[in-house]
Amino acid sequence: MKLYYVYVLGCSDNSYYVGVTNDIYRRFSEHNFSDDKKSYTYTRRPVKLLFHQEFKDINEAISFEKKLKGWSRLKKEAVINGEWQKLPELSKCYNNTRYDR
Repeated sequence: MKLYYVYVLGCSDNSYYVGVTNDIYRRFSEHNFSDDKKSYTYTRRPVKLLFHQEFKDINEAISFEKKLKGWSRLKKEAVINGEWQKLPELSKCYNNTRYDR
């Protein structure tokens, strides 16, 4: 059975990189050693694997990756730390853009 992984890397500039792959070891190696100078992680090496989650369905993996990419840094850190219970509170909107009606 093919498995897919959504992962979060910690970069040397303190940013996060979120991706999806079917081979987490190969992809991690590519982030650290690839010659692709256009890659986001190329100038932010070394990178560390901070989080990964396994999926059996590629569509579920891609959906979670897209969601995670759009989340705030605090929400990403909650996921990295396994603090899933913090996500509802971190998702609350406290500015005037919220529509309650």
